[in-house]
Amino acid sequence: MLTKTKKQKIIKTAAIHDKDTGSPEVQVGILTKRIEELASHLKKHKKDFHSRRGLLSMVADRQSHLNYLKKKLPRRYNAIVKKLELKKK
Repeated sequence: MLTKTKKQKIIKTAAIHDKDTGSPEVQVGILTKRIEELASHLKKHKKDFHSRRGLLSMVADRQSHLNYLKKKLPRRYNAIVKKLELKKK
């Protein structure tokens, strides 16, 4: 689970301006961190199928945000992919 301080750190790294909390870049950053944490949880608890379903939902949501950025704002898409070290499709 993301603590408030971790979330603020992620928002600072991905934000476009000072008060940015809802841009696609920030949402992708937060989702990426949550996905990483949940993936490590699932390595320990292989039969936690409810959490696995939530993980798949988060991955799909992140992919939707990335597709939007790729289509509408390709420069920002390339910047966030490089910053978060995600694979390009």
